[in-house]
Amino acid sequence: MLSSVRALVRSPLPRGTARSFHRGAPLRMGLEKLEGLRNVAIVAHVDHGKTTLVDAMLKEAEVFRANEAVEERVMDSNDQERERGITILAKNAAVEYKGVKINVVDTPGHADFGGEVERILNMVDGVLLVVDSVEGPKPQTRFVLKKALELGLQAVLVVNKIDRPSARPDYVVDKAFDLFVELDANDEQTDFSIVYASALQGKSGVEPDDLQDNMAPILDAIIESIPPPMVDREAPVQLLVANIDFDDFKGKLGIGRVRSGVLKANDKGSFGAMMGPDDTMRPIAVNDLFVYDNLGRKAVTEAAAGEIVMFSGVSDIMIGETVVAKDAPLPMEPLEVEEPTVSMSFAVNKSPLAGKEGDKLTSRVIRDRLMKELDRNVALQVEPQDSGDAFKVSGRGPLHLTVLIETMRREGFELEIGPPEVIIKDVDGVKSEPFDALEIQVPDEYASNVVDLLNRRKGEMTDMGKTETGDFTYVKYLLPTRSSIGLRTNMLSATRGTAVIDSNFDSYRPFAGDLEAREKGSLLAFEDGEATSFGLTGAQDRGQLFATPKTSVYKDMIVGVHQRPGDLRVNICKQKQLTNMRSATKGIVEGLSPPLELTLDSAVEYITNDELVEVTPESIRMCKKPGWDKKGKGKK
Repeated sequence: MLSSVRALVRSPLPRGTARSFHRGAPLRMGLEKLEGLRNVAIVAHVDHGKTTLVDAMLKEAEVFRANEAVEERVMDSNDQERERGITILAKNAAVEYKGVKINVVDTPGHADFGGEVERILNMVDGVLLVVDSVEGPKPQTRFVLKKALELGLQAVLVVNKIDRPSARPDYVVDKAFDLFVELDANDEQTDFSIVYASALQGKSGVEPDDLQDNMAPILDAIIESIPPPMVDREAPVQLLVANIDFDDFKGKLGIGRVRSGVLKANDKGSFGAMMGPDDTMRPIAVNDLFVYDNLGRKAVTEAAAGEIVMFSGVSDIMIGETVVAKDAPLPMEPLEVEEPTVSMSFAVNKSPLAGKEGDKLTSRVIRDRLMKELDRNVALQVEPQDSGDAFKVSGRGPLHLTVLIETMRREGFELEIGPPEVIIKDVDGVKSEPFDALEIQVPDEYASNVVDLLNRRKGEMTDMGKTETGDFTYVKYLLPTRSSIGLRTNMLSATRGTAVIDSNFDSYRPFAGDLEAREKGSLLAFEDGEATSFGLTGAQDRGQLFATPKTSVYKDMIVGVHQRPGDLRVNICKQKQLTNMRSATKGIVEGLSPPLELTLDSAVEYITNDELVEVTPESIRMCKKPGWDKKGKGKK
C-alpha cells in the first residue's frame, strides 16, 4: 500500500542538489564515495527512547568490556540530564560494525533545545527517526524531521517500544509516512527503511512480530540506507564549526565535519578561520586533532573529508565559523537557528539574604558566565540592561532558560530572575507574538476541563477526537506561548494528573490580547526572621505554604499561595508565649500541613510581573519586587 501512495509524491531531486555547503566557487567534481563511513544523527520526540536506543546500539557494537559496569542512558552524562530524564546537549560517539565506522550523534528531543538539533544535522548524511509504537509522530517529531528533510537527509524509521501491550506498528508507520508527505519529502526520502525495536530489551527486527535479540537490524539499516559521504579530498579544506566543547588542559575545542580536503594537526599557518557572516579571515593553527572512537576520542595527525572531528588551538573559535585553506578561502553558509521566543531577566541578587550561600555575586562575574554560554548555545541571546546589574536573556522556551539557571546556581552563582516574557515582533505592520502547537491526550471524563482551560487562555482548537485505543480524547490547539507558561501545572490539576501534554513552537501570529490574571494571590512574610511552628500554624489557614519551621525569611518574601485573589502578609515568625511551652509545641508541630514543593521550574511558572525568583546554590525563594506595595497592590 505504501508503494502506491509514494508514487504520488513529487519526483526526487538528484542526490547532492538538496543543499549547498559554501558560498565560494563550486567544489571540484572528482567526488569520492566513502563506503567505510556513515554519519548519522538520532532524532525523536522527547521520551520516545532515543538515548536508550543509543545504549543498545553501543552494546551491540561491543563498545563496553564484558565485565564493565554500564549505567543506563550512558550518553546522558550531564547531571541535569540524568535528573530530568531528558537529553539537553548533543553528544558524539563512534562504533565499528562490519568494517564500517558509524559516527553517531545523540540529539535532544525537547522542543526548547531545538537549536542543538538544527546545527548538529549539518554534520550528518542521514537520521534515525525514532517513534513510539503507541504514540506515533508527535510535535517534536515533525520539527526534527522537517529540518532533516530540508537538508536533503535520508531517514530510517525506528518504531521503538514495540513490546508495549498497546503497540500499533501499522498505524505508526502510516502516520509517519503521512508526515513525510506533508513535509514535502521527495520520492527517495519517502522510500525510507523501517526497523522495529525494543531498545530497553535490546531487540530489533524488520518485522514487528519477528525480533532478534540484538540491534543488528538497526545497524544493518544504517549501512544499507544511510548514504556514505560524497567528498573531494583534493579540494581546499572546509570545516563548519557546529559545536564547541571544553577541556581543562587543551581549552576550547571545535567540533565539525570536514566537508572537503584534508585537515592536518600541527600544520602551522596553512589554514585560516573565516567568520560566516562578514567573511573576516584570521590565521589559525590546529594544534590537536581528534576523531571519535567509541565513547571517547582518538588523536590523529590528519582527517580527510567526511570525518567528524574535534580540534584544539583556536581559543576564540565560534559556532558557525568555517575553517578554510588560507590560499583558497571558501566559507560555508553560516548556521541559521530559529530565533528565541521567550526572555527572562538575570540580575544581581539584592535580597536581605544575598551572599550567604553563593560566591559568584557581581554583575561582572554574571556577565562573563553568560558570554561564555553564548560560545556554544547558539539559540541563546544576551542583552545588558540599562541598570548595569541585569541582563535580558532570551531562549527557545522557559525550560531552555531554567536549565541554564540551574547550571549557574550549581556553579556557585546567586541570581534574581524575572518572570518569563514572550518576545513580541512586528510582522508586516501587525503586532505579533509566538504561538505553540499543543497536543493533549486525556481520559474522556476530563476532556471538557481541558477545553475550558485552553479556551480561557486564548487557545484556538485545531482538532479533537477519540484515540484509537482506550477511553481517551485528544485535542490539538494553537496557544499563545505566554499562555502555555504555567499551563502544565494547571492542566495536571484539572485532569488529576492524567493529561499527556506535548508542545512545539508553531509560528508568530497576531497578538491575542490580555490574559486572565492569576486566580490566587501570594502569602508574604510580614517581617525578617525565622519561621516558627506557631506562626506557620496560624498562617496555613490562609492558604498553602512553601515555608517550614526554621526557614529564614524576609519581609515580602513569598511564603505561600493565598486561597483568594490578592496578596496578603502573614506573620510566620510569630513566637508562642513561653507558658505551658512543651505541650503547646507538640500540638503545633503535629498540626502543620506538609509544605508545597518549590522547584526552580515551578517558581518560574508561578511568578508574575511584580515578583522575582531568588536563586542560590542552596535555596530557591520567591519575593515581591521592591516598591510593589506602593502601587496599591498589597494588603498590609
